Amino acid sequence: MASKKLIEKTRLYVEKELADDGSGHDWWHVYRVWSIAKKIAQKENADQTVVELAALLHDIADWKFNDGDESAGPRQAAAWLNKNGVDPELVDEVCEIISTLSYKGAGVATPMRTIEGKIVQDADRLDAIGAVGIARTFAYGGNKNRLMYHPEEAPVMHESFEHYKNNKGHTINHFHEKLLLLKDRMNTESAKKLAEQRHLFMENYLDRFHKEWDGDA
Repeated sequence: MASKKLIEKTRLYVEKELADDGSGHDWWHVYRVWSIAKKIAQKENADQTVVELAALLHDIADWKFNDGDESAGPRQAAAWLNKNGVDPELVDEVCEIISTLSYKGAGVATPMRTIEGKIVQDADRLDAIGAVGIARTFAYGGNKNRLMYHPEEAPVMHESFEHYKNNKGHTINHFHEKLLLLKDRMNTESAKKLAEQRHLFMENYLDRFHKEWDGDA
């Protein structure tokens, strides 16, 4: 199947699968990651087909909504690609990216082997920060029935993926445990530039949040 036709078919598939998600991991999250990844891929001279397919399928079955099963996403992505007669080598490249791009805790390194993987990881992380990232964080916290904030519960810098997966801390802690750390974990120069302003917006937001929480603003 020609790459453009496959990408369009995959777009429609993912849009249908994730249309009703209310956790911030919906179709529009994927759409934004896809859009950012395409732009970065052009600047980095990466394989556009690999980048687009991995971006579109990266959250097709997130472990957070599949009882912590890290293999659910790559497995469903592979099933879709194989069903559409995609070359096995391309399937492997896409699924490797999906299986390795997730954040796994402050103390856990998540290096990507290929430039395509680095790009998709960057695009996914850019959508986790800034104004949209803040909105997504609270949507996810509400979806998981978590407290918005508890001043007596300090952030935890998770040293293992298992520890991170089992974390049930309040939403504001998530900024310190993950979101504020992402700026310095971007791979490409394009993503690093975009991350600067998004990071600053989060810092300003948190400053305002705490002032209002304490009744000082």
